[in-house]
Amino acid sequence: MARTKANATVFACQSCGNRTPKWVGRCGACGEWGTVVEEADLPPPSVVAGRAGFGALVAARPQRLTDVGGATVTRRETGITELDRVLGGGLVPGSLILVGGDPGIGKSTLMLQAGERLAATGLEVLYVTGEESPEQTRLRFDRIGARAETLWLVAETSLERIEAFVEERKPAVLVIDSVQTLFTEALASAPGSVGQLREVTARLLGLAKGRHMACFLVGHVTKDGAIAGPRVLEHMVDTVLYLEGERGHAFRILRAVKNRFGSTNEIGTFEMRGSGLEEVRNPSALFLAERVTGAPGSVVAASYEGTRPVLVEVQALVSPSHLATPRRTAIGADGARLALLLAVLEKKAGIFFAGNDVFVNVAGGLRLDEPAVDLAVVAALASSHREQAPDPGTIVFGEVGLAGEVRGVVGADARVAEARQLGFVRAVVPSRNLERIGVQPGITVVGVASVHEALRRMDLV
Repeated sequence: MARTKANATVFACQSCGNRTPKWVGRCGACGEWGTVVEEADLPPPSVVAGRAGFGALVAARPQRLTDVGGATVTRRETGITELDRVLGGGLVPGSLILVGGDPGIGKSTLMLQAGERLAATGLEVLYVTGEESPEQTRLRFDRIGARAETLWLVAETSLERIEAFVEERKPAVLVIDSVQTLFTEALASAPGSVGQLREVTARLLGLAKGRHMACFLVGHVTKDGAIAGPRVLEHMVDTVLYLEGERGHAFRILRAVKNRFGSTNEIGTFEMRGSGLEEVRNPSALFLAERVTGAPGSVVAASYEGTRPVLVEVQALVSPSHLATPRRTAIGADGARLALLLAVLEKKAGIFFAGNDVFVNVAGGLRLDEPAVDLAVVAALASSHREQAPDPGTIVFGEVGLAGEVRGVVGADARVAEARQLGFVRAVVPSRNLERIGVQPGITVVGVASVHEALRRMDLV
C-alpha cells in the first residue's frame, strides 16, 4: 500500500542532516557510512504570527544599535575558579553553553558541582537529567558533599514538560544532561536524531535568551571526539567547552573551542578525586610532580594557555629501529610538526634520525598546540639521541623556523616568571624576547637565535 502524506517518511543523515527519499549506505553530502536513518517527514512547527523571537512577550522590531540597552553585563561567578576562567570571567545571563567530552570523563560531575555552587549563592538552579534517575543523581550529589537547598532536580526528556518546569520555577540557571536524550513532540523522530537535536537546541536557545537564563547543555561525543549531532549545534550555542583527559591520568583539562564572551585560549585544570573534580590552581607544579630529573630526553617547556603560562615536561625517545620504515609517534604534540623539526635537526644541526624510531610525549595528558614548544621538542630529541641529560634546572621555549632560526613568542616574561617561582635557575629563550623579559632575579636568561646555538648552549651538540 502506498504511504499517505500523514505517515510519509524520509531518510536523514545523522551526521550532517542531508535528506534523501530512500535509504543509502553512504551519505552523498558528507560521505559518512551508516549514518542515514528513517525519520517522519513532518512539516516544520508553525510559526505563530506576531510571536517574538527568543521568547519575548512582544514581537521584535528594528532599533538602532546605539539604543540597545544592556551593553554592560554582570557575570555570575560559578564558584569554580577554573570554570570561570574558561568562560571568560563567569557566567553570562542568557548564554547557551555546550559541554562535551568522552564518556566517564566527568561532564556530569562538573555540571552538578557548578549547579550546586551557583545554588549556594541563592540562585534557583534546575538540573534536568535524562540519563539517570533522581536517586542515582543524589548519589553523586552526596559524593561531592553538596548541600544547596535551591538546586532542583527532575528526570525528564520531554522538552515541552521541561519548558513547563522552567515556567513554574523560573530558574536563573538550567542544566540539561544530556541534550541527546531530549525530544519534542513536534517531531516524530527518535531522540538524538538530527531533526530532534536541531529543534530542541533552537527552542532552548530561545528560552535562554528570552528569560536571560544561563543554560548548560551536556553533549555526547562521537568516536572521533567531536560532539555528536549536526555541526550546526556548535554554531547555535554561545560557548563550546570540551572536557579532556587520558583515562590513565587523574588530570582533566577544560578547554573552550568557541566563546562569544571570552577567549578560546583559556584552559581550566582539574583533578578527579573521590569527592569529585578538584581545581588545580597551579597546573605547572602538578604536571611536573612526577618528573624524573637527570633523564636523557626530558626537557621542561614553558607553554602558554590563555592568560597564564604552564610548565610541562616534554619527553623524547630515539631508539634503533628494525622496521623498514621507522616509526614517528607524537602523543600530546602535533605529528606533522614533529616531522618538520626532525628535518630541521638533520639539515641545520647535523643530527640524523634515519634508522631510528622517534617517540615524543607530553607528560600529564596535556596537548600542546602552540609553536612555542618547538625548541623544547628539539632539545629533547637531541638529548635522547646523544643519551645526555640536559640541565634539570633549565626551561626552554621558542618557535623553530624551517631555516633553523628560533623565533620570538608571546608572553615570554610571564613564562620566565613562572619558571622562577617553581625553582628553575636558567631559561633558554629566543633572542628576540630578551628585551621584553629584562632582568629577573634568581634566574639566568640565555637568548639564542638558532637551533644549533640553542643546542650548543645546552651542551647537546
